[in-house]
Amino acid sequence: MTLAAQRQDAVLAFVRRRGGARLAELVTLLGVSAVTVRRDVTALADRGLVVRVHGGITLPRRGSQDSGHRGSVFGGTVLRTAVGMVVPSVEYYWPHVIQGAQAAVAAADGRLVMRVTHYQPGEDRRQIADLLDRGVKTLLVAPVVSGDAGRELLRWLGGLAASIVLVERRPPPELPTLALDAATTAHAMGAGLAVRHLVTLGHRSVALVTSRSSPTSRALRTGWRDTTAELGLPCAESIDVEVPAYGTPGWPATYDDVLRGCRRDDVRAMLVHSDREAVGMLERARFLGIDVPGELAVVSYDDEVAAASDPPLTAVRPQKHRLGRLAAELALARAAEGAMRPVHRVELWPTLEVRESCGGRAP
Repeated sequence: MTLAAQRQDAVLAFVRRRGGARLAELVTLLGVSAVTVRRDVTALADRGLVVRVHGGITLPRRGSQDSGHRGSVFGGTVLRTAVGMVVPSVEYYWPHVIQGAQAAVAAADGRLVMRVTHYQPGEDRRQIADLLDRGVKTLLVAPVVSGDAGRELLRWLGGLAASIVLVERRPPPELPTLALDAATTAHAMGAGLAVRHLVTLGHRSVALVTSRSSPTSRALRTGWRDTTAELGLPCAESIDVEVPAYGTPGWPATYDDVLRGCRRDDVRAMLVHSDREAVGMLERARFLGIDVPGELAVVSYDDEVAAASDPPLTAVRPQKHRLGRLAAELALARAAEGAMRPVHRVELWPTLEVRESCGGRAP
């Protein structure tokens, strides 16, 4: 038996006698560092043998009385249900998702506890571990899932004794049996909605303009390529362009190049991610004397401020608030039902809001 296994057996025996233990007690008991104790406690918790609470561990409650709502301590207040939410940003896209989750958790008489990671895989794990250490057992997470670091993080999440729902993320094909719930938006299908709408208006070529390499941009590109191929539209690299964010250095010249290229190649429709870049395209089109929608139809993806643009932008709208609410409801259901509940992977369709910028009229 390894030294780690011996220490963990000693921890379990101590907790069984006492019903629980503080981390400081385990440091004294084992005669090792706090870092080693935390590593042993994490290993035990990952196997479901102990439950982490603020400052220590307890034995898991078993049977029908264990609803998953064990409560946690924040600022000295014991909460009936604490739901942790780890998101990559509190700007652009995520505020509405957070608000939806908060509404669902509040309706369940709980509290949403948020952490922000700025798209850093290491920070994802650190923030999730911090919430677990504080006794949170129900989590909504939107981690980085690409690359070796992302796959390793997902494996770790799949082994935790917690109720976890991925938000706007799904395990990659390399992890086909990872038993994690997920609530996502069908972004690729949303791109297809935009392309199909423009085709019904008579367009035979639709450019794609994106401003960042994000999970949403990648999904939109997939949907745009699949739909244009299905409908027999051109899908050349010259009409699949990435531009700097609206307002950043050099943006006007790049946007002008895109617009001039579309005019030269007789491309009279474009899908733009996101609203701010679509607004920038309208601004530069006016500067170049290109009439929208008379000479160029523009559809935005996101619908944050699209209705206030000049002219109002037709936009594909992800249902962000609904997505956050759905994710929280899935997590609370997982906490209540436990391992008997089958894995849920739920996908919401975005909607198309038709306004003036594409030349169509709302019904």
